[in-house]
This record gives sequence, C-alpha cells and structure tokens, in this order.
Amino acid sequence: GNTLTRRRLLMASGASVAGATVLLRGLGEARAADVPLAMQPHPRSVDAEGVPYGEEHWDRPGEPGRDYTPVITPNGWTLPFKVVDGVKVFHLVAEEVEHEFAPGLRAKCWGYNGGVHGPTIEAVEGDRVRIYVTNNSPGGSSVHWHGLFLPNGMDGVAGLNQRIIRQGETFKYEFTLRQHGTHMYHSHHDEMTQMALGMIGIFVIHPRHSTKPRPDRDFAFMLSEWQIKVGTSRPNPNEMTDFNVFTFNAKVFPGTSPMVAKLGERVRMRFVNLGAMDHHPIHLHGYQFRVTETDGGQIPESAQQLETSVLVAVGQSRTIDFVADEPGDW
Repeated sequence: GNTLTRRRLLMASGASVAGATVLLRGLGEARAADVPLAMQPHPRSVDAEGVPYGEEHWDRPGEPGRDYTPVITPNGWTLPFKVVDGVKVFHLVAEEVEHEFAPGLRAKCWGYNGGVHGPTIEAVEGDRVRIYVTNNSPGGSSVHWHGLFLPNGMDGVAGLNQRIIRQGETFKYEFTLRQHGTHMYHSHHDEMTQMALGMIGIFVIHPRHSTKPRPDRDFAFMLSEWQIKVGTSRPNPNEMTDFNVFTFNAKVFPGTSPMVAKLGERVRMRFVNLGAMDHHPIHLHGYQFRVTETDGGQIPESAQQLETSVLVAVGQSRTIDFVADEPGDW
C-alpha cells in the first residue's frame, strides 16, 4: 500500500505543479495591483468633468488672483502674457545681457528679455500656452522645458527633435499644461556653455483644482554657480569645479532682495537648481517647514517630512511650506 509507483509519483508531481501555478498566479495578481510607482503611468490632469487635458483639449486661461497666488521672484520678474483665442501667448528673447550680480560685480552674460536669469513663466494646469522664442544671442539656441509633459517636437533639444534656432530667427513652442508644480526652462543647444552664461529660468504651473489653502506669499528662487575671475568681463563657461560666485536669482549679497511676509501668513518657497555641478542644501533659520513638492509633483501629506534644511540637487526643484509665526529678521 505504501509502494511509490511511477504513476503515483507523476500524479503527486502534477498536483504540486498545479498548486504552485495557482500560488504564482495569485502572487502575480497581487503584484499587478501593486505595481511600483516608477512603472505606473503618470497621473493624467483632468478638467472639472474628468476629461484629460491634451493637445486637442484644454481649459479656460487661468487668472492670477482668481486661480492662484502670483509667484514673487525676488530680484526677478514674471513674463507677461496675452490671451489669444483662449491660448496664453508669451515671448522670450534670448540675448546678451550686461548683468550686475552685486554692487561692483558686473559681467556680460546671456539671458532672456534683458535679464539674467530669464523671467519666471507662470501658468495654470490645463492652460494652453504658446511661447515664441526669438534668438538674438551670439550663437544658435533652443529652449528645453525641463520636467514638462509635452509632445516630442516641443521638447526643445536642438539636433534631436527640432532644428537649431539661428541668430535672428523665431521658433514657436505650443502645448497644453498637463501637470502642476515647479519646473524650469533652459537652452538646449551648446547647453553647458549657454546655461553657464545665464540662459535658464523658472516655470511654475499652479494646480487647477486645488483643495488646499493657497499660500499668502509664494517665492521662487533659481540657484546657480559661476566662475568670474578678477579682471575678466564674463563668466567662464568651461569651469566645472572651481566656482567662486553662488547666486539666488543671479544675485549675491548685498544685491539680494529680502523676502517679506506678515505674521501668520502661509509662506511657500520654491527652489530650482540649474547650477552646473553642485547640489545645494537650503537651511531656514527660526523655522521648521514641510517639504511639499519635488519636480515630480506634489508629495502626499502622509509622506511629507518636517525639516529645517532641504537638499536641492542639480536639475531638481524642491518646494517648502510653513506659517510665518516667528517675528524677526531671519
């Protein structure tokens, strides 16, 4: 009765394999329901009716004050726009700029619209934007919209998905904003040279349907680094390690403007790092804050960390929020 025949062995093996198959299928189904975040499709921005935004569908133009608290860029400015047939139209002009980093420290840089860095572009999730870029700089150029979801032909990488914008030419970028957060734009032709000379800027996209309180003060900062040797008239774009000028919005103290808030106001600070090589830890005196966003989007409230310093790596953005409840100069 206990004799193990070949027939019984095969039957037992078959039952074991079948059981293993059921078990593996169960594990597979469980794992399919728990796909790693990096392998999931990015969330689709939708309008009030739940229809996804796209190249054929966008929303009414968002308005400052009504739909968002306008961003303040200390020592900088926000690029104006006009609305044409429901589309927000902007115009960037790449050009050589005489820039003052601080009293007595001036250099010939490259920037946009007469300034270094370029102006902050500000819009709302679901907006359709049209951005004309005119190149009056000494060389060819293009503009890459760093971190934005958009059609491949609008990505701005010269020589890959668009031709170079030659001196004196204008190129039209147009796309629908399908996300919100703190992003950036920069040259993407001979980019290490042109970015090192100042052809960079901040791109803020406000949420369309936020259920959270808006900040009372919303500040944006571009972090960068330069080598400007004594006696020279322009930054050295070939430098990769030995920087001697580190800037917030292309200014160094005492050329930097203060951030001003009233006691009890909700304050947001956005940091974007387009320096060539160095990550920058940002420390705030007198306060703790929550890190609420990365350049990948909003951090769920349950995952937000309470910090006094935040590291902003090269090519990244970080957003912090706090209440200005400690009076003083910090």
